[in-house]
Amino acid sequence: MERIVHKKLEAWKNSKNRKPLVLYGVRQVGKTWLMKEFGAKNYNNVAYISFDIEPTLKNIFSKGFDIPRILDELSLASGVKIGPETLIIFDEVQECPLALTSLKYFYENAPEYHVIAAGSLLGVMQLEGTGFPVGKVDMLTLYPMSFYEFIAAVDARFLEILQKHDWKTISVFHDTLIGRLKQYFYTGGMPAAVKTYAETRDLNEVRSVQTGILNSYYADFAKHIPSSTIARVRDIWLSAPAQLAKDNKRFLYADMKQGARGRNYEMGLQWLHDSGLVKKLNRVSLPNMPLSAYIQQPIYKLYLCDIGLLSAQTGLDAKIYLDNDTKTFTHYKGSLAEQFAYQELLAANDDLFIYYWSTDKNTAELEFLVQTQGKIIPIEVKSGTNTRSASLSVYKELFKPEITVKTSLLPYSRNKSDYCIPLYMIGDIVKIVK
Repeated sequence: MERIVHKKLEAWKNSKNRKPLVLYGVRQVGKTWLMKEFGAKNYNNVAYISFDIEPTLKNIFSKGFDIPRILDELSLASGVKIGPETLIIFDEVQECPLALTSLKYFYENAPEYHVIAAGSLLGVMQLEGTGFPVGKVDMLTLYPMSFYEFIAAVDARFLEILQKHDWKTISVFHDTLIGRLKQYFYTGGMPAAVKTYAETRDLNEVRSVQTGILNSYYADFAKHIPSSTIARVRDIWLSAPAQLAKDNKRFLYADMKQGARGRNYEMGLQWLHDSGLVKKLNRVSLPNMPLSAYIQQPIYKLYLCDIGLLSAQTGLDAKIYLDNDTKTFTHYKGSLAEQFAYQELLAANDDLFIYYWSTDKNTAELEFLVQTQGKIIPIEVKSGTNTRSASLSVYKELFKPEITVKTSLLPYSRNKSDYCIPLYMIGDIVKIVK
């Protein structure tokens, strides 16, 4: 399966200022496959080291950071003669903190070697501040597969027209693309789930894969989180879907559990956020530059890392996704559409700063404000074809924005600086309004 991030890896490989790369991502987001596939396509040889499969290889780094010695021993361990045209992969690097520390010495003493290290975010984040090579590595986050990547895997004939913004042809196939979007809402972007659907077209098989992924996350909780915090992490994780389904989607501890107080759960929430399993979307009070200066810290929404896992968490029946209507998108009060839009914005745009806006009394709310290329773009998400928008009207009256965007199940249209973008193309917002 093709991943858009391949291009970023190629740019890293060819950069004159290349540093060792640390690849972040939640468990089972496809890091191992991506590194191996990238190595096979771009290098003469790949030396793959997994500290999970072969824990004894940790001993290579316990003897110090003499790079020539490390390279000799890695060559013996991997069976590959390592040279400057070899890609060196350290997988599950959280199991060997000294291997992560060694990246500093690769950068300083052997910059001609190409090294990628990857591991579970829940594990890697624990190493920061304890030998983590700050400033000596490049970093890249791998997100779940986007809708375009899903299309490439299950119905590639549409990929080119979407990427080229061929509006005339897109409008002809709009209903078909809405159907594919419904499938993505169920399948999500975890590579194993997408691969299963591409090969079987069996949504029940997909759900089985998703259940396995969720169970592996619970196992990670037990492995990486202090026992005193595990129960609170699970409370937050299980509460997030229901809180997104509220009329007011702001995350509140009191709505999670009777008597719950933020000070008792803050560490658990930080674990989930740092791991990438949930994403916090902060509210801003005013749409001024930079948006980060107007964050209202205690007020935020929580989204999950993947819409397919959100669907699995909520237990939505596969039959819902097979109906020949658009009711799928309105289930859970539009939370699936919001989750999808946020996930797409994150995955497709490195330079976006994403927040949301509402009035102090929540009488009007815009799902997203994005800051990019010196502009602030308000985005309203509609989960159907009724795009009447009191909130966007309030925002326009208050702040006179240069550009506005509605994303919905309607085809593309534009009225001067007001854009209506199909929900399945919201990840391309920057290119579309450019």
